[in-house]
Amino acid sequence: QVQLVESGGGLVQAGGSLRLSCAASGRTLSNYAVGWFRRAPGKERELVATISRTGGNTYYVDAVKGRGTISRDNAKNTVYLQMSSLKPEDTAVYYCASDYLYKTSGSNWLYWGQGTQVTVSS
Repeated sequence: QVQLVESGGGLVQAGGSLRLSCAASGRTLSNYAVGWFRRAPGKERELVATISRTGGNTYYVDAVKGRGTISRDNAKNTVYLQMSSLKPEDTAVYYCASDYLYKTSGSNWLYWGQGTQVTVSS
């Protein structure tokens, strides 16, 4: 089993940047694709970005294209989501998830973290 822990969230002004981290323990993260999701207040959870096991494939939802970068450091068992030009509508709890299969849709992933809050003030 993989334990995932997100960090890096916080309060940031609109236009600012954050780097979220998803650290894994229990299993080698390089065996898994990883996705970042978010749930905004009153909204359903949505997929934000995904990255394949080696990092050779990435996917971004339209809302973050050009502002988000997903990357991974398998030596550190960590996946990152760098977000820039943040907007108030990016305010959400951000979760990472892992699965053996690389996916660009859906939320049926094997393992989930507890989430980290990102709040963007206007």
